[in-house]
This record gives sequence, structure tokens and C-alpha cells, in this order.
Amino acid sequence: MKIRKNTALLIVVICSLFVSIQSATPQVKNKVQNNTVYVPAYSSVYHSDLKREINLSVTLSIHNIDMKNRITIDSIDYYNTSGKIIYSYIKDKKIILQPLETYSLGIKETDNSGGIGANFIIKWSAQSKANQPIIETIMISTKGQQGISFTSRGVAVDE
Repeated sequence: MKIRKNTALLIVVICSLFVSIQSATPQVKNKVQNNTVYVPAYSSVYHSDLKREINLSVTLSIHNIDMKNRITIDSIDYYNTSGKIIYSYIKDKKIILQPLETYSLGIKETDNSGGIGANFIIKWSAQSKANQPIIETIMISTKGQQGISFTSRGVAVDE
């Protein structure tokens, strides 16, 4: 009986290690030279009776996780719930991120123009194949001793 439990435990440990290794490797094998990334952002969320909204501040962070290659942020566009562009953050000068560098921008809590279904579309490129950056939004609001915060991660999309 004890041998069966130990064997079962060993199988669980080996399977979990295999899953961990498998989930860690796609980023390395998935090097590309450019991409378009959709990132959900919420400038507000429903609460209570679902008729009221809480405004949230939004932080967009773009992490260049490549250890050797720099990447260029070609465009950052912010869209509202209806899919209409609100603002283009890069107009004349592209942003270059060195290896392991991060770029962030923020939207104030008082700016609820994005609404509940706001999002960013980020286009990036590199001179040679690079690890895809991690692009996420962090939403937060606090009132008195109450607070809400959560994150959303970007997803590569075809144009």
C-alpha cells in the first residue's frame, strides 16, 4: 500500500515537472520579428447592482524579455468599448526598448473614456527574431479602505 502511494506521488511530481517545463519553453521557441498585440484594459467595471461603475486607473506595461535583442514599439493605440480609437500614444517617435527594459504609460482614474471594454493595440518589431514582449495592463482603484486591482495580459493577433 505504501509503495503504491509513493509511486502515485512520484508520478504526480514527474507530471507536474513535465507540465512546468512544457509551459516555460514556448516563449523561447516562439521568436518572431514583429507582431500586433491586443491588450484588454478596463477604465471602469460594474459593481453592486450592475448599474453603477467604479472608475479604474490603467497602467500599460511593455516588457522586453529578450536578453540580447532590442525591440521597437511602432504604435500604441487606445480604443473604447465601441472599438473607436481614443488616442494614439506614438506619433512621430518610435520607442526602442533595450534588452530587459520596460515601457509604461498610465490612464488616470478620472478618464473613463475607454469604458468597460477598452483595449490597446500595440505593434512592435525587431531587427532580428526576438522573444515576444510581455504586454499587460494593471487596473486599480481605491476608496477609503476598499480597493480593487487586477491585470490583463496581451494576446498576439493577426491583422
